[in-house]
Amino acid sequence: MSEPTVNSAESTTYVGQAVRRVEANDKVSGALRYVDDLPFDGLWGVTVRTSAPRGVLRAISLDPGFDWSEFTIVTWKDVPGTNRVALIEQDQPFLVEEGGEFRHRHEPVALVAHASAERAREGARHVTLAWDPLPAVLDFEAGDPSTNTLAPALIQRGTDNTFKRYHMLKGEGSEALDAAVAQGAVLVEGTYRTAAQEQAYIEPNGFIGRVDRDVTGGGGTRVIVEGSHQCPYYVHKAMVLLFGLPAEQVRVIQTPTGGGFGGKEDFPSVIAGHAALLAWKAGRPVKIIYDRAEDMVCTTKRHPSRVRFRTAVWPDGRLAAVVIDVLFDGGAYNTVTPVVLSRGAIHSGGPYRCDHFEITARAVLTNTPPHGAFRGFGAPQTLFALECHMDRVAERLGLDPVELRRKNLLVAGDTMSTGQRFKDPVALDALMDDALAKADWPSKRAAYDAFNAEAARTGSPLRKGIGLATFMHGAGFTGSGEVFLDSRVKVQGLPDGRVEVCVANTEIGQGATTIFAQVAADALGLPIEAIAVATPDTDRVPNSGPTVASRTAMVVGHLVARACDDLVAKLVETDALRDTDRSHGRELRVSAQAVGLGRHYPPERLQAAVRAAVATQGRVEGWARYEAPPGILWDDKLYRGDAYGAYAWATYVADVEVDLDTGATRCVDFVASQEIGRVLNPTLAAGQIEGGVVQAIGWALLEDCFWRDGAMLNGTLTNYIIPTSADVPPIRVFFSEAPYDYGPFGAKGIGELPMDGPAPAILNAIAHATGLRIDHAPATPERVMAALGGAAKEVA
Repeated sequence: MSEPTVNSAESTTYVGQAVRRVEANDKVSGALRYVDDLPFDGLWGVTVRTSAPRGVLRAISLDPGFDWSEFTIVTWKDVPGTNRVALIEQDQPFLVEEGGEFRHRHEPVALVAHASAERAREGARHVTLAWDPLPAVLDFEAGDPSTNTLAPALIQRGTDNTFKRYHMLKGEGSEALDAAVAQGAVLVEGTYRTAAQEQAYIEPNGFIGRVDRDVTGGGGTRVIVEGSHQCPYYVHKAMVLLFGLPAEQVRVIQTPTGGGFGGKEDFPSVIAGHAALLAWKAGRPVKIIYDRAEDMVCTTKRHPSRVRFRTAVWPDGRLAAVVIDVLFDGGAYNTVTPVVLSRGAIHSGGPYRCDHFEITARAVLTNTPPHGAFRGFGAPQTLFALECHMDRVAERLGLDPVELRRKNLLVAGDTMSTGQRFKDPVALDALMDDALAKADWPSKRAAYDAFNAEAARTGSPLRKGIGLATFMHGAGFTGSGEVFLDSRVKVQGLPDGRVEVCVANTEIGQGATTIFAQVAADALGLPIEAIAVATPDTDRVPNSGPTVASRTAMVVGHLVARACDDLVAKLVETDALRDTDRSHGRELRVSAQAVGLGRHYPPERLQAAVRAAVATQGRVEGWARYEAPPGILWDDKLYRGDAYGAYAWATYVADVEVDLDTGATRCVDFVASQEIGRVLNPTLAAGQIEGGVVQAIGWALLEDCFWRDGAMLNGTLTNYIIPTSADVPPIRVFFSEAPYDYGPFGAKGIGELPMDGPAPAILNAIAHATGLRIDHAPATPERVMAALGGAAKEVA
């Protein structure tokens, strides 16, 4: 893979530099201990689950001939608080209740613990469940009002099994579309589908639960859980509800986490609750570690989708009106589905200008394990549909797909599908042209056309193609989401003069710890060795929000820089910096935008001031609280306005080879060009792009979930196929920089972006190679062969 290219105008000591990862030595040496590596003297927990897609639980029975004397058994009757997982809704039970309904296979019913993990598994096999079956919804498109009406017996939520719906209107929507067609616009329609996708993080889910009843200390009972997860305060909220305890009597600690990708956003609350319930009853610590098979079949996946586009396009290629219908499969419970659906709906209009948009989005219940967050969360599904549809429109009009996009890309002053005005100092056509130049688009497209014509003449099965996608991704929570989160960040002086960053945002492999250290070091003007980053622990760090939505570097990183400024201001106010030149102190002002007050002082002076303040006052802290950038206005009721404070923008180009005899497709070259504000760490940024592209190649070509009666059939890494090094092409990464005033030193979000563009670029390249459009990702060999067979039948 190539070295990333960065054009950077601003000079800083650490920001913008390829600083080595803070945790690198511990990771490469094996010294870093994940949850399953931690020394442990307790019990091992196992989960007993349902084996039907839907039913009413009648009884939980323990084998009377089995010796249960050394076991701890937990059922719904042992829950001390509320038997519901605290997420957006409280619709999902931690444990199915007798007499209650369960909604998917693998739903947890009972928990078994023993000092031996093998004996715990044996004990679980001696728990039997009795239930009455109920009819199940196994196809999320079955409830689409435009195609079918669900039988009353299948309705499990509201009147139509809908979790959430959105309606967004800009201009006249469908009415404008009909009027434009009547006036000579071309109507182009398309339906696009995407499959579920497994996050396939390296480390499966795991948690340790402990209960400190503090009989003599007077502090009250405390529930303590530690494990692999992304969002400590999500887990904290869930434990408070589950145990009915005050917030201060629950502690959540993140252990080093081997990947998340959204899969450890919502589900860890479930496994943490199970470990803690067993510990509550047993009076001993309990560890639950999923093996790969259990993790794959029981945890959340990317939401499957079906997206319909109807576009009215003037003959010269200008979009006249766009009508979009989005349908997502939510699985059995709500989890974070409304947030995923929202992101998908907002991004479905893409980086294009059009006076008339109408977007309807709906997520429905099915009797499969719940779907949840996954990198990009909603945007990959709708951007896949949009960018494949743009190529379909170009084909219909006889235009080059680049020229169609060029005619419709946003320019300064245009409004997006939400009505948000495009004000970014980014020329999207120039960004696209730069990517196309680096990919050698014109000459390759012509060369591949010639190659394919010769292959057809000689009977060779190999075809070549090149495709593109232009897209964007909003950083941070949607609309008023960041205001609602009310994130807080603390930095504190340590006795030795170092400064510790205290945030709830987690290192899950993306480099967050290193980025926080770089930002704090440059904000304070200290060497990076003088910065410590605290382990996320709800006893020690404030709630700075979840590690999701490309917000960690942009939103929380900026709060870190502002908290550093506040720390410097505190040192000046308390006279800890009294021996330095006070001219800067008199002018000192903590701003929501400009950061770096500590750079006014020599590093040794600042560290001496920190040591003195800690010695005399006991502690010295700097704080920052989220403030929305000015001019950001969002209407939650109409779902219109400024959806995000900042977007990252990109054009991706993929080259493919398709074997018509086998249907196999190889991606042989890939260009990823993006504008992400200031690049904080070129190596980490390139790694984010490369990793996201590889993940998206898997989603585009290989990773298909197979289902039977609501259960995933291919729940192992031997039959769920993820890309290997042999499947990864050269990935050439390029960054442009347009610094964002409300990101740390100008940075915007990056983590979700690379998931959005590869799949449509690759499937557009397949269409160029074969002349056939496959509208269902992944384009597995089976789907390619089916498309080829369908084309042969049409010819015959």
